[in-house]
Amino acid sequence: MSRKCDICGKKTTAGNNVSHAHNKTRRTWKPNLIKVRALVGKTKTTLKVCTRCLRSGKVVKI
Repeated sequence: MSRKCDICGKKTTAGNNVSHAHNKTRRTWKPNLIKVRALVGKTKTTLKVCTRCLRSGKVVKI
């Protein structure tokens, strides 16, 4: 299962945790994805959509 929004393409990004002693370790940020039944054209499909796309109205829920 890929962690990618089907609408905007938002996906997992990588970076560093930085401590007070300025030690760096790798970490990831994952998008807040939700499975939604939505209308695409005239068909009902299940999409993985980030919450920002849901909130902004880019997806028409059933």
